[in-house]
Amino acid sequence: MAAAGVSSTGSEKLCDRCSLICPDLADRATRLSWGLKLSMVLLHVIFVGVVFVFDVSLIRRTREQPWYTAAYLVVFSATLFQYFFTSCSSPGYVIDAMRAANGTSTTFNNPSSILKQSNSRDRYIICSTNNHHLEAQTTHFNSSSWLKLVMDLYPPGSAIRNWTCSYCNIVQPPRAKHCHDCDKCILQYDHHCVWLGTCVGQGNHCRFWWYIFLETILCIWTVVLYISYLRSEIEKIWWKEFIVIVLLAALMFCLIFLILLLLFHSYLALTNQTTYEMVRRRRILYFRGIPEKVRPFSRGICKNLYTFCCSRHSIRDLEAVPTMEDIEASARPYTCSDVVMCRCC
Repeated sequence: MAAAGVSSTGSEKLCDRCSLICPDLADRATRLSWGLKLSMVLLHVIFVGVVFVFDVSLIRRTREQPWYTAAYLVVFSATLFQYFFTSCSSPGYVIDAMRAANGTSTTFNNPSSILKQSNSRDRYIICSTNNHHLEAQTTHFNSSSWLKLVMDLYPPGSAIRNWTCSYCNIVQPPRAKHCHDCDKCILQYDHHCVWLGTCVGQGNHCRFWWYIFLETILCIWTVVLYISYLRSEIEKIWWKEFIVIVLLAALMFCLIFLILLLLFHSYLALTNQTTYEMVRRRRILYFRGIPEKVRPFSRGICKNLYTFCCSRHSIRDLEAVPTMEDIEASARPYTCSDVVMCRCC
């Protein structure tokens, strides 16, 4: 028992020293987030490193054609960079948009609620507390500008209580949702990515697509290198070949998943939809009465792609719920004149 007490005291001192060096590591959720990121980097290094360690022909090719290996390592580095760039970016928080709309007129009576709801851009922090529900109920703020802005985005006669988050006590604009993992309301919420440790929303959906794209390219290239090693005529040790076969099977599974995920999010970008809207369409109030085949927020392929890739994601990008006239126009089948006028674009 004495030894256990000494070890626990030593671990506490180590944690205290780490907290002094890097204050962010004092939060357990932050430590888990960085542990996940380091695990992802380690997996990438293992899958890529095995090829260079086992494949002698690849080392020989590197000496003869250094550009080939250099290009592969560039893709590898770009994938890891995009992973950190996406995971550390802000998905777009409702509280930030509300502050931008209200300016300095927004006042909070509960400072702890600010810490839980606010998040600086391009930085991921999860704040958890046992008294969250009590504090959310007692949080009051002057948001007249934000309330007017949000109500203009909904159809006339909409009830405010239907769009108020029961956890944050904040009026949500259309397409926003509260994430229970991040404990924040996210603009244009798509999903919470476990591998990234953050939500995918309006602010980082495009970055998430580029990360999947680079990850798919890296996975395809690595599979080719693995197959080339297995088909080579060099003498192989049985345990090395076994390791390569096991890793290749895992890579093939990941590749299929990545391709499907890339195609799915490409479809979402082209049609201006989110994963949450497709999966939970019947539970979203403003989707009721809209035919299943109608995509109410779609403005054509070109405009959808421009919004997805080039939008600056400010409060000016908040999308209003379309009127019934716009929905009926979207549900109307295409004619020859619509094709000529590029209505689908």
